[in-house]
Amino acid sequence: MSVDHVLAVVPVADFEAARAWYERLLGRPADNRPMEDLAEWQVTGSGWVQVFRDEERAGLGLLNLAVDDLDRHVADLAERGVEAGAIRAATKDVRLSTITDPDGNEVTFIGNFRVRY
Repeated sequence: MSVDHVLAVVPVADFEAARAWYERLLGRPADNRPMEDLAEWQVTGSGWVQVFRDEERAGLGLLNLAVDDLDRHVADLAERGVEAGAIRAATKDVRLSTITDPDGNEVTFIGNFRVRY
């Protein structure tokens, strides 16, 4: 099996409020609006974040995004009016900062993340 793209779906109840919040979070408007209640941001070469109206599942999502410079990323978020959680240590020099969207979905930014096999 060959996988061409990975799409992380974040379920929300109030689509327009969530779309605006994710625009601030990701620093730009959606890259694609394929349906009325779906917005997509391409965050890596083949990785996408989708915000989708799904009232039954809203608030149950977990989204992890590895970033190149966690301190700078958290500062950039603050400049866009999005207050990230405190940076905390995990294991193997990995650091985390978690934020909750308006529906209660958790978005965790990961710094110093390296895939180890």
